[in-house]
Amino acid sequence: MDKAEDEKQSGSREQTLAISYPQDAPKMRDPAEVRKTHNHDMDTDGDDTSTTGRVSSSLEEERQQTTCFVARPVSRSSSRHISESEIRDDFLNQRDPELGPELTEKVDTTAPDPSDPNLVTWTGPDDPENPKNWKFSKKWAAIFTVSLFSLISPISSSLMAPALGSIAHELDIMQAFERNLTLSVFVLAYAVGPLFWGPLSELYGRVIVLQLVNLIYLFFNLACGLARTKSQLIAFRFLAGLGGSAPLAVGGGVLSDLFAAEDRGKALSIYILAPLLGPAIGPIAGAFIAQNTSWRWAFYATTIADALIQGAGVFFLKESYAPILLVWKRRRLVKETGNTALHTPYDDPDRTVGKMLRIALVRPFRMITTQLIVQVLSVYMLYVYGLIYIVLTSFPTLWSSPRPEGYGESIGIGGLNYISLGLGFFAGAQICAQLQDRIYVYMKRRYGGVGRPEYRVPMMIPGALFMPVGLIVYGWTAEYKTHWIFPNIGAFIFSTATIISFQCLQTFLVDTYTRYAASAVSAGTVFRSLAGFGFPLFAPSLYDRLGYGWGNTLLALLGVVLGFPGPFLLWKYGERLRKRSPFAAGG
Repeated sequence: MDKAEDEKQSGSREQTLAISYPQDAPKMRDPAEVRKTHNHDMDTDGDDTSTTGRVSSSLEEERQQTTCFVARPVSRSSSRHISESEIRDDFLNQRDPELGPELTEKVDTTAPDPSDPNLVTWTGPDDPENPKNWKFSKKWAAIFTVSLFSLISPISSSLMAPALGSIAHELDIMQAFERNLTLSVFVLAYAVGPLFWGPLSELYGRVIVLQLVNLIYLFFNLACGLARTKSQLIAFRFLAGLGGSAPLAVGGGVLSDLFAAEDRGKALSIYILAPLLGPAIGPIAGAFIAQNTSWRWAFYATTIADALIQGAGVFFLKESYAPILLVWKRRRLVKETGNTALHTPYDDPDRTVGKMLRIALVRPFRMITTQLIVQVLSVYMLYVYGLIYIVLTSFPTLWSSPRPEGYGESIGIGGLNYISLGLGFFAGAQICAQLQDRIYVYMKRRYGGVGRPEYRVPMMIPGALFMPVGLIVYGWTAEYKTHWIFPNIGAFIFSTATIISFQCLQTFLVDTYTRYAASAVSAGTVFRSLAGFGFPLFAPSLYDRLGYGWGNTLLALLGVVLGFPGPFLLWKYGERLRKRSPFAAGG
């Protein structure tokens, strides 16, 4: 009796399996392989309408096949019915969160058939060659090295500020406009260089571009210390800034290479702190250098420091750009196997080096002229960055001018007031680092488990609120020459708010344009660098006419007009703007 019952149940199970898994069915594809078709995009600019239908239909076909061949435990009595909606949910939950919303109407990527045996890609989600799976120490060694590159260049941008009087006297620079030009022309180069260095890093790799371009900064920064005329100094400063702008363009791309969106906030807080902390550290060192030695040593010292950082980069900075790493992997496998048919998802036989270079260099200009989200974020960064340099250039006059125009402090003691700005930048970076990723993860869980750049917006609100407050406190306490601690408190509040706003804006850009992060950051750098160049040129006349009080109040009101609506508009319309972009992840 028991034997007959067992045979009956066994027959039932075989019948159930035959229904659920027909023998003539094709082999089931691994969902991880399906994801590769959307994680590895070709380098095509604009809407690729010829491939949209093919990729969308391929995705739908994968879902339909998966509904027939997903293994489920089968009961002894009956098989569990598997609905198509359950399979679809399981499939979508495996998508990379950086891809954003499901691709339905258009895609900006194409990819080969994942079953292609000649496809060279990552072996799986835990492939150690994938930069996102690197060891903790290797990732953070790269981040700290890039941050050091990003620190030394902005230090040079402001190091000579306390020595402007000595430089003007020795090189016969009589007009105030020309004196400020020698200082800010370095930042003008920041508006030009990233438009080339960012795309080149997406074509040839992060490390080679950063290391080679940094040599331009090293040599011309040394030349600034050897300059004998004001024309030489201005020209060498511009060329040094051109080379020094590479970390600002490449750094955002390295962060996108190494970290997923949920972990990117902490890394970005370290990276962004460097270029904002540099302009605050520079005048402190420059003041004591100018007071105790020649102004030329301001350039010699930074050149020596940059040479040491360049050496550290050789050992600790490894290539992290996925398309370049896969090309290297393909070449290695071709050499080992002799199979010349191997290819990566990024290969295109119709492309020449000249065509690829043209596309890469044009991309940031296309972004800044056609991508509304880049334009909106860039205008806000213009305001924030311009204010930072206005406050930086106002410090020497405020602290070192004789009373009643200033506080009458020596150059060295006056330079110590920059510590308040540095502390504010550091505090803001730490606050943002602790909260930004936590808020992102919380918002992701609350709104369906899919990460979006808009989850960076809540942290923009305190930055937008406290920036005008800091400006007003700094302006009116400086106007009435109160105790020196009060203008520094205002500067501390201001710098804390600016770096919070800056970090959120930069992270929003990196999250939106993951693969093209370097180009997006480069495009955003144009406006902010123009502000860093232009704002200090009119700052003296602003304060001469309105004073510190009303001058900073005017700037604060401008911040209310730009800063207060910004976070709310990004939260409401950010996704809509991103979906209009052929470059955005999941756009």
